[in-house]
Amino acid sequence: MPPDSLDSKLQVNFNSNASTSPRVGVKSIHVQFPPKPTLPRAHWGRRITTHTPLPPEDTETQPASQSSDEMLYCEAEAPPVVDKDKPPRESSETDLEIEDTEKFFTTGQRELYMEACKLVGVVPVSYFLRNMEESYLNLSHHGLGPKGTKAIAIALVSNTAVVTLELADNSIMEEGIQSLVEMLQENYYLQEMNISDNALGFQGAKIISEFLHRNSSSLLKLQLSGNNFKDKSAELLCQALSVNYRIKEMDLSHNQFSDKGGELLGHMLASNIGLLSLNLSWNHFCSRAAVALSNGLRSNMTLKTLDLSMNGFGNDGAAALADVLRLNSCLTYLDLSNNDISNEGVTKISRGLEFNENLKVLKLYLNPINMEGASSLIHAIKRNPKSKMENLDISNVMVSEQFVKLLDGVYAIHPQLDVVYKAVQGLSVKKNVFLWSNAMKMIQSYADGNKITVLDFFKSFNPTGMVKMPVGKFWKAMIQQNKVPLNRFQLRELVKRLDDKTGMVNFR
Repeated sequence: MPPDSLDSKLQVNFNSNASTSPRVGVKSIHVQFPPKPTLPRAHWGRRITTHTPLPPEDTETQPASQSSDEMLYCEAEAPPVVDKDKPPRESSETDLEIEDTEKFFTTGQRELYMEACKLVGVVPVSYFLRNMEESYLNLSHHGLGPKGTKAIAIALVSNTAVVTLELADNSIMEEGIQSLVEMLQENYYLQEMNISDNALGFQGAKIISEFLHRNSSSLLKLQLSGNNFKDKSAELLCQALSVNYRIKEMDLSHNQFSDKGGELLGHMLASNIGLLSLNLSWNHFCSRAAVALSNGLRSNMTLKTLDLSMNGFGNDGAAALADVLRLNSCLTYLDLSNNDISNEGVTKISRGLEFNENLKVLKLYLNPINMEGASSLIHAIKRNPKSKMENLDISNVMVSEQFVKLLDGVYAIHPQLDVVYKAVQGLSVKKNVFLWSNAMKMIQSYADGNKITVLDFFKSFNPTGMVKMPVGKFWKAMIQQNKVPLNRFQLRELVKRLDDKTGMVNFR
């Protein structure tokens, strides 16, 4: 077979629909695949195999027609028995073989990646070579491009170590995302992937939607922020998410969805049974989108975290969401920061809070509200004995001493609650901050004096005796304890230090 360019020789087809993609005459990369968890598998028509026999010398090999839609072939086959007495074959221009399977997970994977880089014509990423056996791999801002991404995808097909993959801002284009989604259908170990800020546009959304429709990978978290997705992309993604139950966390922030996209997302939420967290911040939603999203949330029974900040819901949108707070029994985190919601809208939200028994975090930062709106929120929580509210963020609101006294009364009923406001009128809170002792130093001093460890001190407040504890329960326990008296500002800093960003504090 006459030599072709390196890129044209690389097999990159993981596509399950082999009949729609003509086979390309390309180089094979032979890989011994590791065992995979028992999960539904897609049907692969093309493959990377181990020890593919060479054709007889007198047989003419016909090169297949070239296609611009090159793909990685990746179905693992059981390696045939190798005759050790057989004389070594001459090195073939079309084969990369990993003969020593015992070295596969160390030297073999690095060699595979190096060869893939050579075939597609890119410089290997040294960070990837050093960290390809780590569970967390951050390749953001590395300028990979589509070819560099393709080489990474080849190496990750058989990788069992990487769980979280960061590929933000790499200009991966449609070709790169195609390689990634095809890799994901063969790799059942990767659970989180960030491909934000790659300007994928409509074609990228189409590829991702087809992948989500198949619903066959182990991926749980997908970040698609800042990819120039518009309402047509929203339509494709929503169709896929309506039937996908594997994805638990989706980030669609910093895109260009308008009210039409909001309506589509609302319909999706009404039928989705998998999503636990959805980030729709920094889009172009107004009141019509807020109403549609609220309608979807009324029947949604799984979503717990919803970020709608930096949009334009206004008071009409706030009214629609107020009904959700009254009826929805699942949502625990809602961010409505900077949505042009005034005292009128906040008053309506307050009415929903009077009946809500599940919401723990409500963020209203940067909305045009004053102490009147803030007071309506506090009164609503006070009137709801079943409220689980832990954090209310109104940190742009200047409050009065009367408000603080009202808040102290609410704290007595709901000790787990923390309300973040800007300051008290006439008092300089910032000056006092520097006078407070460091909470951790105070705890360390107490532990040393009682001949215990700091870890033991924290674990004494957890009924389970574990090193992790929900933030709300930890806050309540620390407020009520008298071993090391802490004010709420000190405790807030302590929680920031211990918070593991999953709603838990980690004492380690």
